Amino acid sequence: MTEKENRNEEVVNEETTDETVSTSEDVSSDEVTDKEAIELANEQVQVNSTGNTNPEDVLAENENAQVQPAVGSNESTSESMSDVMSGVEDITPGDLVQGEVLAIDGEKQVIVGLSGGQEGIIPPRELANERFDHPSDIVTVGDVIDLVVLRDVKDKEQGSFVLSKKRVDQRKVWEELHEKYQNNETVEAPVTRAVKGGLTVDLGVRGFVPASQIDTSFVSDLTQFEGNTYTFKIIEIDPHERQLILSRKVLLEKEQAAEKEEALNNLEEGSVVEGEVVRLTNFGAFVDVGGVDGLVHISEIAHERIDHPKDKLSRGDKVNVKVLKVDKEQERVSLSIKAILPGPWENVADELPAGTVTKGTVKRVTDFGAFVEVKPGVEGLVHISEMAHKHVETPHEVVAKDEEIEVKVLSVNPSEERISLSIKALSDDTSSESSSVSSNDAPKDVKVREQRPTPSKPALREEDDGAFTLGDQIGDQLSGFLAESDDSDDSDNK
Repeated sequence: MTEKENRNEEVVNEETTDETVSTSEDVSSDEVTDKEAIELANEQVQVNSTGNTNPEDVLAENENAQVQPAVGSNESTSESMSDVMSGVEDITPGDLVQGEVLAIDGEKQVIVGLSGGQEGIIPPRELANERFDHPSDIVTVGDVIDLVVLRDVKDKEQGSFVLSKKRVDQRKVWEELHEKYQNNETVEAPVTRAVKGGLTVDLGVRGFVPASQIDTSFVSDLTQFEGNTYTFKIIEIDPHERQLILSRKVLLEKEQAAEKEEALNNLEEGSVVEGEVVRLTNFGAFVDVGGVDGLVHISEIAHERIDHPKDKLSRGDKVNVKVLKVDKEQERVSLSIKAILPGPWENVADELPAGTVTKGTVKRVTDFGAFVEVKPGVEGLVHISEMAHKHVETPHEVVAKDEEIEVKVLSVNPSEERISLSIKALSDDTSSESSSVSSNDAPKDVKVREQRPTPSKPALREEDDGAFTLGDQIGDQLSGFLAESDDSDDSDNK
């Protein structure tokens, strides 16, 4: 109740008291008999009431009427001030409060009304986490918002406290993120910057993604992720230290594991599927066939021999492959490219019949001969006995690896994938003494390399009387040795 109302009430009470006292004095100045009292009551009833009121009842009211004392003005004012003071809350830094947006000043500070008629200000940097041009982008006049008290203000012209909305929002975000971490939930956030060692993301609070947790494979250029929004899993959180570590790799590995399991269940041995070359090694190529990487061994890439898979394939190539084997327990898949290519031996009998002279490349040189590729995927053997008319100690004397030579087809066996070839059949054997022909007299197409001297081997043939035997060669020497031995024994006995 205001002071003005208290004063009005005092005036009304004083006037009512005066009227009551004067009326009592008029009635009780002299002794009044019962009859006079009844007549007086009738007069008052006629004046104050138009109904059929009983005069005796009116007289009883007059007798029971009491004069009410007026309330003192000092006591009323004291009670009013205590009510006002009790309504003012004691606000200290660190308190969470609610306030109503009253205005936005020229310095982009938000003026907020608090309880008890107090006011506070929100600086622009404490209004929101995200960037904004004007505070009106975040709040409008009349909004009731949650705030935290940062400190008191000595200069109270613009408010009594410095407040922050951003920190309350951050506290709520930390609580929500911690709850999602406990429930093993994922979060979505845009990447704000690529920094040394990883990425920073915006979740209302700053999060960090280490470089090792960005992808399932190594990523050298992190700037490609800036501005993009991804799904992450929280792997570490500490609201007190404001530490939030996220991972994208964990989710990708989980997706790939599910795709791999589904792909293994869908693959059937013998089926032909399309895949993409994802990796090349010395021993083969790995091809992604719907979520699982299968190996195409180097021997299954082409019918012909190749030194490295990169000779036929490149990373990113789309290829058709045949599924050779699926091992679900080991999660391994064996694939083949050459199994779906036309076989090189299908028409070789028609293309290279016996007697055909053709050129080829020496692929391998062994102790017993050389393998020559006469067409992609088709290799024939030039036996050491078919290299020259003269004796050849080793094939390396005649041919070398990767050398291109001319050969003659002796026989073809497509079912067993064998071809017999010859070098010496390109020239005639002019004499039985061809083994003594010098390298200058050798056939033009046969390259005879410099030979190392070989020890002569004694002939042990008993059928040829003209051949020297072992006894013929050392018999005389043994007889001489025995004679000398006998002479020496005789001399010792003497």
